[in-house]
Amino acid sequence: MSVLYRPRPSIVRRDSGLYGYERALARRGFSPVAGVDEAGRGACAGPLVISAVVLGAPIEGLADSKLLTPARRETLHDEIVARARAVSVVVIPSDEIDRRGLHKCNIAGMRRAVAGLGCDLGYVLIDGFPVPGLPAPSLAVWKGDQVSACVAAASIVAKVSRDRIMTSLDERYPLYGFADHKGYVTAAHRQALASHGPTPHHRFSFVTVNSVMRSGPAIEIGDNGVGAGVA
Repeated sequence: MSVLYRPRPSIVRRDSGLYGYERALARRGFSPVAGVDEAGRGACAGPLVISAVVLGAPIEGLADSKLLTPARRETLHDEIVARARAVSVVVIPSDEIDRRGLHKCNIAGMRRAVAGLGCDLGYVLIDGFPVPGLPAPSLAVWKGDQVSACVAAASIVAKVSRDRIMTSLDERYPLYGFADHKGYVTAAHRQALASHGPTPHHRFSFVTVNSVMRSGPAIEIGDNGVGAGVA
């Protein structure tokens, strides 16, 4: 009678450090490991930005991008881009989010980001939820940007890439404060929407923007961010 052999599972403790997942997967022959994360999912303006990163040598100071200061994120972003084995960034504009839906865009963007790495992968770690159709085995990790180095790196790259886009949009649309709130819903952002209407970079399928469109006439916004008339 034959006995089915099942390899002993690897156990990664939450206190095993930021490189615990990568070390455990490497011991099982699953390398290199890519981390995937996004930025801008909850914003009502601006793109969804998704990044995938394969790290090489360890990078000191990696952490969830939300826990870092903007200056530290910028420094780490440049170090990751310079030193990582592979980095991929996908930008999905607001009109595509309106047309296809946020979650579909997120899943498709994560697939595109992984494909954009351009290297064979042993494993993929994804922040938050599973993504089918990837070219390697994968695992959705709850709060992955806090427990996995490659996911934390992807979080930083996605966040900084998106923040730079929103800062650029702030120069074109100075009435909205994009450089401050980065397109997320704040009291100041709501007030700007109510006063000036949405820009072409707002997500019209989102409740915050849609409610402004229903409540009154929208103001047509020129490229300089100044109202050009009532639509």
